[in-house]
Amino acid sequence: MRTDQQPIRISLFAPNGRMGKAIAAAVEEDSGFAIDPDHGDVLVDFSTPAALQSSLDRAVSAGVPILVGTTGLDELAGERIAQAAKRVAVLRAPNTSLGVAVMADLVERAARVLGSDWDIEILDMHHRDKADSPSGTAWLLGAAAARGRGAELKAESGRDGTGLKREPGAIGFASLRGGTVSGEHEVIFAGPRERLVLSHIAENRMIFARGALAAARFLAGKPAGLYSMRDVIGAS
Repeated sequence: MRTDQQPIRISLFAPNGRMGKAIAAAVEEDSGFAIDPDHGDVLVDFSTPAALQSSLDRAVSAGVPILVGTTGLDELAGERIAQAAKRVAVLRAPNTSLGVAVMADLVERAARVLGSDWDIEILDMHHRDKADSPSGTAWLLGAAAARGRGAELKAESGRDGTGLKREPGAIGFASLRGGTVSGEHEVIFAGPRERLVLSHIAENRMIFARGALAAARFLAGKPAGLYSMRDVIGAS
């Protein structure tokens, strides 16, 4: 049993992955946390879509909250997360950056205020080895924009060819891949004779690791339910 004076114990589901190593490094800098491979207060999963069920089963079996930072998840994965959230606290976060969480909030508000007369385009750029496109963060921002409009997300991506026509109310997605880019995202609101651009640049992976610790702090002791980074910044 953890007391408020004890550090929050983190169990890493994929400790040897890039994010697992970054979170371990962040823990070394923060006395409020400790790594415990087997008996954590919070399980943290930044692995692969194929491993999701195993991490959810482990969290439910141990009765501990879980942070799911894995991207590229499909509809079935969403259903599995929803089922696990009936038993334990689950925080699904395609991006654990606190800056991105604030940006998503701004995107939602901008979409609500500007309305359907403004077209929305989302651009993401990542390193050459990123396997999914558009990025999970791009989808997160698109969902925020659609929520602001009070509508379902209608996405246009992979535009190619001639004679193309933009669908009214659609949100466009474009992806760039190359080099060692940690992550860059832009949401462009294109209105009559003016544009609003909201952007976020990740300078290194440690911002996601520190955000993951903020999410773990939020999750510790939380009742069963499905949470997001919106809840984390809302509790700040």
